[in-house]
Amino acid sequence: MQTPSLTVSEIQWGSQVYLQSLALRHEILRKPLGLVFDPGIFGAESEDHHIVAKQGDWVVGCMILSKTSDAMKMRQMAVANELQRRGVGASMVRLAEEIAKNKHAKCMVLHARDTAIPFYLSMGYEIAGEGFMEVGIPHHAMRKSLVD
Repeated sequence: MQTPSLTVSEIQWGSQVYLQSLALRHEILRKPLGLVFDPGIFGAESEDHHIVAKQGDWVVGCMILSKTSDAMKMRQMAVANELQRRGVGASMVRLAEEIAKNKHAKCMVLHARDTAIPFYLSMGYEIAGEGFMEVGIPHHAMRKSLVD
């Protein structure tokens, strides 16, 4: 049986695919930390850009882009465990950077879990400051200029 190819696209907030991305975010990001789903995030994300990676009909990766003053903030990046280290995250980051450039953002910023720093470094991101704790996990702020 052939594995369906990966598609990466921006999706509509509130759509069925968006709801699938919420489930993936819960499974990968919240559940391992003992965190519960907060329905209050639903409305707060309506102005954000939502990116998903799908394999066939299954959402296997997702992330959110939020506009700041002159940057876009990448957040809530999640990739299904069985597909990590297979290019899913890199494909989503490339689309996120394209969207950010089209929105005239000068840079991309994010808070990376320390375990994800090597991934972001490989994508051209730089550590921006000292480490900090977020949701009980060590993180670092990272950034990448989008100006050529």
